Amino acid sequence: MKTIFFYKEGKKIKMQRRLWEMIMIVAIPLILVIIILAVLGLAYALRYNAILNNVTTASNFNQDFKDNVDLKMYYYVIDSQYSEGLPIEEVYSAKAIAQKLIDTTTKKDSLRAISSVLNLCHNLEEKMQQIAETEEYDSRVDQLEKNIYILTDLIQRFMYTYLYYEAVHLNDLQSTMIKNVIALMTLVGVLVLILLFLLLNNSKKLTKKIVDPIDRICERLEAIGKGSLLVCEPVKADVEEIQILSDGIESMVERLKWQIDKNAEQEKQRRRTEFALLQAQINPHFLYNTLDTIIWLIESGGINGAVKMVASLSNYFRFSLSSGKDVITIAEEKKHVRSYLEIQHMRYVDMMDYEIEIPDALDNYVLPKLTLQPLVENALYHGIKNRRCKGLIRLTGRAENGHVVLEVVDDGVGMSEERLCELRSSLTDKKREGFGLRAVHQRIQILFGSEYGLSLESVPDGGTRVIVEIPMQLSQQTNG
Repeated sequence: MKTIFFYKEGKKIKMQRRLWEMIMIVAIPLILVIIILAVLGLAYALRYNAILNNVTTASNFNQDFKDNVDLKMYYYVIDSQYSEGLPIEEVYSAKAIAQKLIDTTTKKDSLRAISSVLNLCHNLEEKMQQIAETEEYDSRVDQLEKNIYILTDLIQRFMYTYLYYEAVHLNDLQSTMIKNVIALMTLVGVLVLILLFLLLNNSKKLTKKIVDPIDRICERLEAIGKGSLLVCEPVKADVEEIQILSDGIESMVERLKWQIDKNAEQEKQRRRTEFALLQAQINPHFLYNTLDTIIWLIESGGINGAVKMVASLSNYFRFSLSSGKDVITIAEEKKHVRSYLEIQHMRYVDMMDYEIEIPDALDNYVLPKLTLQPLVENALYHGIKNRRCKGLIRLTGRAENGHVVLEVVDDGVGMSEERLCELRSSLTDKKREGFGLRAVHQRIQILFGSEYGLSLESVPDGGTRVIVEIPMQLSQQTNG
């Protein structure tokens, strides 16, 4: 066994390596191309963003720079009442923009233009100071016309020139980006086609040895999943692991079919035994209490009542026999429990009343025989009988969320929370207490499944409610 295990493990490694190589053939070139595209894209993005920032910064330059500076200098020179002094702030603003652009500009023509703007701003500032130091009016006017007007015009022109060059560079960069992206995408397309051809070619070869047999095994497993447990010939494969897998599946199917048949027969036998045992436990329990009532009537001289009770008991057992059926309709169960209540009402006429309000629309749904009678019996002996005044036992039924819900409600003494918890636990454990409830609960679950059965509600001195939940099944469905 160990030799086979290591041999198989080696084979698996070889197949994994072959698949890994196929993946690497495609993945490595694509990863390299993606890295190249990412680097180029990042480089172009950084360059594009830098030029765009330069254009944005240059756009902050006052488009009316020349007009504003010339007018303010004119007012200053003629000593007008509108004069605000030297327009030095405008010059400082232009110098700041130019200095910032010099630090981020890389193209020679753009750098030359913005450097000219900065130098001209320095000259303009000097010429303004000269005018401020000149007292003669004619000389100041002459400097204004020959220096200030010319310098502001040049500053504005060079700034526009800078914007033009940067816009041209931006457009050139965009065109270059588009051309390079088209070239790279073409290269990637060709590379992808080549890689796909290699991948498909290798996959086709590998498929014949591995994938095709696996597909046939998957089809076989799908058929098994749908219930086909016929033993078939194993799938023939060149790969030893797949052959062993197919042989193991067929061997497993053979063992599984044998085990299922065996378990099914055992389950049928178990259900028959449990059902018969539970039924046998319930019937003597009810018969003992009923006969005890008849004996009491005879001893007390109520012969007519005893006769009526024997007649009711006869009817009850005629219904109970139900042609040997363990599952009956709700209509038959109503007759059963009505006979029982008639019997008990004759004995406890001053102690209890009863109402049966189960709609006829539920009559054809089925439940285990003697489901309601033990619940009514508990309501009488543990609820109504222990109170000091007359009580009521009420049976109701309804359809709810696709289920049938039957309730046995009494207004007896109820029970404490601790006692209620004990009874709820007794539905599933093996304690002696709560035998009647546990038997009914287990019989329902044996027949319909663990999601159905009994639930209990009770309040001290407020009565008890036993809820029976069963599926909405007709007798034909249950028999099937």
